[in-house]
Amino acid sequence: MPIGETLAQARHQAGLTVAEVSQQTRIRETIIRKIEDDDYAECGGDFYARGHIRAIAKVVGADPEPLIQEYDARHRAPGAVGTVSLDELLATSAHAGHWHRPGRSATRATAPRLPAWREVGPDVTGSRMPSGYRGRRRTVNWAVFVGLALVVVVLGFVALRLLAGGPRAPGPSAAGARATTGHTAGHSRPRPAARASHPAAVPPSPAPKASPSRAPGTAPARRAGSLAPARATAFGPHGGDNPQLAHRVLGRRQAAGWHSDWYTSARFGNLYRGTGLLLYMGRTVTITGARIDLGNTTGARLQLRVGGRPTLAHMRAVAHASSAGGVVRLRLSRPAGGRYVLVWFTRLPRDRSGAFQAHVRHVSLQGHR
Repeated sequence: MPIGETLAQARHQAGLTVAEVSQQTRIRETIIRKIEDDDYAECGGDFYARGHIRAIAKVVGADPEPLIQEYDARHRAPGAVGTVSLDELLATSAHAGHWHRPGRSATRATAPRLPAWREVGPDVTGSRMPSGYRGRRRTVNWAVFVGLALVVVVLGFVALRLLAGGPRAPGPSAAGARATTGHTAGHSRPRPAARASHPAAVPPSPAPKASPSRAPGTAPARRAGSLAPARATAFGPHGGDNPQLAHRVLGRRQAAGWHSDWYTSARFGNLYRGTGLLLYMGRTVTITGARIDLGNTTGARLQLRVGGRPTLAHMRAVAHASSAGGVVRLRLSRPAGGRYVLVWFTRLPRDRSGAFQAHVRHVSLQGHR
């Protein structure tokens, strides 16, 4: 029976859903479903695929060792790329050190050669060295160099994986945007003092129609008001995270809101560049500010992007926020025009369970139509 079918059958017998297995293993639901379909492309390599199989098997009550052996036999990459320990890497690099000349069989190439005591000239010490000895010394040096190089590459790769989730210094705000945050630990609403420290948005007032000579995308000379998006969708690789929850951030504020998938690090487990929410305005509008409620989490890094097409390349970043949490208020130094507004997370905060996940309870925008 294939690995995925074995894990799926054990999960059903244990009475667990994919979401419950994801919460206990901290593995994304999409990856669990693909493993049950024997698709390991999104695991990030043999090392992580074996770890995911072992973690899922322990939760659903299956024996992981036969499944690991079957994975190695069917899916594991050959050579140094598929090694999962330092001992295997050293053994693979030592085997790679045996160089074979074209046209010679492996038996003849690996058999010990008798030294050719043919003098080829004095060395630096004045003595004479056999040519066969020099050839063998070059082969050994080459094998040692390859082995050390592979060890350095693997150690560097592991170090990058470990450092990916570490804290990073907050970068400067782009486009002169200023982000202020305020939240109370254990409470989803901002403190009154934090709310009073910022001027409230001025309600919309009647304004004359825009002059035909005004260039599109420029800020009208009138006060900003509240803008209501027509709809909200998830945005990111493979359709974004939890698209069925995106609509909750609009209209009346709901305690649940939208949240991203679980990830093993603040950098999305080194799988994606980001994730977020795409707001469609219905027509071209001018954005001057935004208010984003991130709930009780702290440590998110996000961008506010505005543009005329729903692609990352056609929506420029107009405001940034680092180490954000609670209610985030963004003010644009220059108004930005477009039909789409993107709340784009580039770093996830850590939740109380130790995993990394973004939460958005409500989004409101200010600007002009």
